[in-house]
Amino acid sequence: MSYPLQSLSLPFDGDLFAFFAPLAHQPWAMLLESGGTEHVDSRYHLICADPLATLTTQGEMTRIDRRGEITTSSEDPLALVAQWQAQLLGTLDDAPTGWPFSGGAMGLFGYDLGRRFERLPTLAAADLQLPQLAVGIYDWAWVLDPHEKVAHLLVRGSQADLQRRLAWWQAQQVRPQPAFKLTGPWQANLSQAEYAERFARVQAYLQAGDCYQINLTQRFDAPYAGDEWQAYQALSRVNRAPFSAFIRLGDAAVLSLSPERFLRLEGNRVQTKPIKGTLPRHADPDLDAQAAAILCQSPKDRAENLMIVDLLRNDIGRVCVPGSVAVPSLFAIESFPAVHHLVSTVTGTLMAGLSGLDLLRACFPGGSITGAPKIRAMEIIEELEPQRRNLYCGSIGYHSQDGRLDSSICIRTLLAEAGQLHVWAGGGIVADSQVESEYAELFHKLGKILPVLSP
Repeated sequence: MSYPLQSLSLPFDGDLFAFFAPLAHQPWAMLLESGGTEHVDSRYHLICADPLATLTTQGEMTRIDRRGEITTSSEDPLALVAQWQAQLLGTLDDAPTGWPFSGGAMGLFGYDLGRRFERLPTLAAADLQLPQLAVGIYDWAWVLDPHEKVAHLLVRGSQADLQRRLAWWQAQQVRPQPAFKLTGPWQANLSQAEYAERFARVQAYLQAGDCYQINLTQRFDAPYAGDEWQAYQALSRVNRAPFSAFIRLGDAAVLSLSPERFLRLEGNRVQTKPIKGTLPRHADPDLDAQAAAILCQSPKDRAENLMIVDLLRNDIGRVCVPGSVAVPSLFAIESFPAVHHLVSTVTGTLMAGLSGLDLLRACFPGGSITGAPKIRAMEIIEELEPQRRNLYCGSIGYHSQDGRLDSSICIRTLLAEAGQLHVWAGGGIVADSQVESEYAELFHKLGKILPVLSP
C-alpha cells in the first residue's frame, strides 16, 4: 500500500524564520534550510514536525515511539528506519514526485552510529547524551521555494488529511522565549600544546604507513542560557550555508551550518561532494581572489582532496553499478562567508533493488571527515580525541517516500544540551601538513560561529 500525495500551494514572502517560528519549540520540529540562495546546492527549505513515530538509538538499542506506544529493538537502526517508514507510509513510490521530500524519514545520524556498522575500539569519553540516531517518520512537510516565493504543503493521505494538517498548522502560535546568551567563555578541550602533541602522533602513524590521511578534531564548549532558536537565526544569517538545519529534540537542539553535501540519491543517480582544502576569506576582493587561486593550485590540498575522492569512489562503488562511478568535477572552489573550500564531485548509479538507506549504510560515516583508509583512521581518531564526536561528522538529512535521499556532513554544527553549547572543528592531516597552519585552520572554520555567539 502507498498513501497518495496531496498538495496545496500558498504564497511565501521569503521570511523563513517567521514561517518556522511557531514550530521552533516543539520536540521533533525540523528545519532543513538551504541557506545562501546563490550557492549551486541551494534551492528548497524543508519543514517537518509532529511525526507519526520517532526512532532513537543509544548503543545497541533503538527506541521506537509511536505516539506513546513504545517498543525497542536491537536490529540495525537503518533497517528499522526502513521498516517503520514502510509500515507507516507504505511502499516507496516508483515515480518521482518532483519534490525533494514528500514525507518519509528525516533526522540526524551521529558519527558514533558508525559503531553499529564497523568494529571500533571504545577509548574516548562518551560524555554527551544525544542519541546516535534520532529520526522521525513524517506524513507531511512544507517545501518552501524562495526562488518562486511559493510554500507547498504536502500531505500523504486524503484531501481531508490535507485540510486537517492545514488547520493544525494555522493553529500554531509563536511562544515567547528568554533571550539567548552565553554565560561563560568558549573553552577548548585541548590546549594548543595538547593539539600539537596529538598532531605529532598523527604524523607518526602516517610515517609508519597506517594511513595516508587522518582527520583530527577539537571541541569547544560554553555554558549558555535562553532560546537556542535565536542562536540559530543569528548564525544562519552570517553563514548562509546550503545544508543548514535546526532540529529540536526533547532534551537538546542541533544547530547546523554545514557547507558540505554527504550523499544525494535522485532516481538511481548517486552524488557525493567531499570538501578537503580550506583557506580563510579576505575583506579585500583582490586578496580574496588570490586566496582562492592559491587554494585551487595548492599541491598539498589537491593531494588531500584526491585521497578522499578515491575513498568515496570506493565507498559508493560498494553499492553502485560496476563501471558507473565517475568524478565529473575535481578541485572546484566553493566560497562561503568565512572560508574558501576545495570541493570535488563523485557520482555513480545505484544498483537495482537498493535504497538510499542502503547507500547511507555503505558510506557511513563520510570519508571526508575520517581519513584514509577509513576504518584505521577511525581507530586512531578514537585513540587521540578525548571525547567521542557524537553528532559531529555524522549526517543530517532525509529519505523521502519517493526514494530520494539527501544528506549533509555535520561540520560547522553545534549541539545544545544540558545548558552547554558544543561545537567542533577539525582538519585532514597528511604527511606534509604543518601543525601551526592546521591549528589556525580550526579557527578559520569557526570564524563565523564562535565570534557570533561570544558573550
